[in-house]
Amino acid sequence: MSFDSYGRRIEYLRLSVTDRCDLRCSYCMPEGFKGYEEPANWLTFDEIERVVGAFAHLGVQKIRLTGGEPLLRRNLPDLATRISALPGITDLSLSSNGTQLGKHAQALRAAGITRLNISLDTLDPARFAEITRRDALGDVLYGLSAAREEGFGPIKINMVVMAGVNDDEIDAMAAYCIGHRFVLRLIEAMPVGETGQKTAFLALGPIRDRLRQRFGLIDGVVPGAGPARYLVSPDGSYRIGFITPMSQHFCDTCNRLRLSVDGTLYLCLGQDDKVELRPLLRSGCSDEQLEQALLDGIRRKPFKHEFREQPGQIVRFMSFTGG
Repeated sequence: MSFDSYGRRIEYLRLSVTDRCDLRCSYCMPEGFKGYEEPANWLTFDEIERVVGAFAHLGVQKIRLTGGEPLLRRNLPDLATRISALPGITDLSLSSNGTQLGKHAQALRAAGITRLNISLDTLDPARFAEITRRDALGDVLYGLSAAREEGFGPIKINMVVMAGVNDDEIDAMAAYCIGHRFVLRLIEAMPVGETGQKTAFLALGPIRDRLRQRFGLIDGVVPGAGPARYLVSPDGSYRIGFITPMSQHFCDTCNRLRLSVDGTLYLCLGQDDKVELRPLLRSGCSDEQLEQALLDGIRRKPFKHEFREQPGQIVRFMSFTGG
């Protein structure tokens, strides 16, 4: 097991397999963005498997495939099969915008992915097109239906709450998720990149109190490796989570690292501390050298982000970092 210098056990890796995305969500990526990594700079499946295997040897048990939109990476189910077979990996999940999920749900389930997080900020087609700059709500809803039929569970809906944009739809989204047995997770907008810094922030505390009363919820716990704090129904049949990196940060319990598609290991979403793994991998490093680089990075993991203190500090886009 690996611990950082603050005693936090690091057991969770968010693995970006592409920086491409077929949506242009207003809080994530500019409409005309073209600054993608060249595919030659992407880690290959062999390189990814090697890095994940090294992490597993150090005690990391949980892997989440992210992007960009991970389902745009060709043959992703093959990679998932390889990762799920690695000794020590006990949980393999996927974050997606859902647009391609209907095509791949069956293959992903067969590959060993069990849990899904799907980004969905609105149920209104016109508003969806405005937020994402794409007319694709129908594709997302179809993907959710296909995922449910394949037996993924839980399926979590991630809704970034934006003041004056979709905050009037929270109750409707909660009702939708309750009706479909999805787990709703409300997320505070973070100032990551220029687009994130322009997104209207809304604290979730008052919303949490209101939903508690409206739906008769109580404090509860939902299995997973993430930072959400949950309210649940008394019978446990539905759950709503709250991710509050701005109003009530959870840095003291952070157990995760992020690996971008180009092999950059980011030690904190809100800091620039990083370890460049691609040069190491392509210079013929030994397994011992690779594991030592990972351990050195883990020990340098910052204690907390500084979104409040320095909201303009992180200029990279979320799609590049890995969700």
